Amino acid sequence: MNKFLFLILLYATLLLTRAAEAAPYDPLAVDPNFRAQPLDLTVHDANRHREIPLRFYLPQSTWAAPVVLFSHGLGGSRNGDEFLGQHWAARGYVAVFLQHPGSDDSVWKDKAPADRMDALKEAASRENFILRTVDVAAVLDQLGVWNAEGKPPLAGRVDLQKIGMSGHSFGALTTQAVSGEIFPIMGNRLTDPRVKAAIVFSPSSPTHGSAESAFGAIKIPWLLMTGTKDTAPIGHADMKSRLAVYPALHGAPKYEGVLNDAEHSAFTDRALPEDRSPRNPNHHRVMLALTTAFWDAYLRRDPAALAWLNGVGPRSILETADRWQFSLN
Repeated sequence: MNKFLFLILLYATLLLTRAAEAAPYDPLAVDPNFRAQPLDLTVHDANRHREIPLRFYLPQSTWAAPVVLFSHGLGGSRNGDEFLGQHWAARGYVAVFLQHPGSDDSVWKDKAPADRMDALKEAASRENFILRTVDVAAVLDQLGVWNAEGKPPLAGRVDLQKIGMSGHSFGALTTQAVSGEIFPIMGNRLTDPRVKAAIVFSPSSPTHGSAESAFGAIKIPWLLMTGTKDTAPIGHADMKSRLAVYPALHGAPKYEGVLNDAEHSAFTDRALPEDRSPRNPNHHRVMLALTTAFWDAYLRRDPAALAWLNGVGPRSILETADRWQFSLN
């Protein structure tokens, strides 16, 4: 390369760097030409004779990236909430979507329509809840193995010091458990210290004991998201239960977004037959923006993301009737 061409390239690089530095933080900005090709793998948990299907959305970069896990709701699968996985991957995260046997779509797929609700209620058991929490630990263990094996496509791709956990509905309960919730009998034995931040879609308080005793000792940042119509036909969680989680959190940064008119299915890919309100496209836009800024702030330690999250950023994408609050404790 001749000296003149080198100087031109150097000058162009400096201009691009300054432009990037001057650009305001935008959690919705992605490369429009990038779309992650889903990668399906399975974790074989020999200790429990259990297979855990996974779906990965990998970023364009090949260096070690923060990992964000997602746990589906009752009757769901690793295929759900692809809009989250695609966006998180486009933002540079390794997004890992778990499927939990026993409380996944296998519960209802082969049942007659009249029998599906009973099958789902049976699957919403304490046993399956415990199985889900151990699934998270088994997946994190296996990610470490795959990362160190030296074989594509995961070798060297995951930063196991930057792990985020998320989930919806039954997956929210799973997330709460591995992210610090204390249970009357088990205490915090389900907590996985490898999880550094958590996003809980449709949270809920315990049926036994107070929300304060369950969530008062949480040590990592939590982002809670629910809707004003976020109820489900299975489980005890009503709006009182969902909204009781935020005030019970102490000692770590906490955030809560309440989307106006959002039903339980607003946090998934598609509407449910029992939905009564039309879906609002901005709800998913809000989810993408808030979750990305939260991951950027607390996994990447990006000061611009933190400033956006703690400033006027959220209100720029929320609608007037949506509610937003946070506390840095």
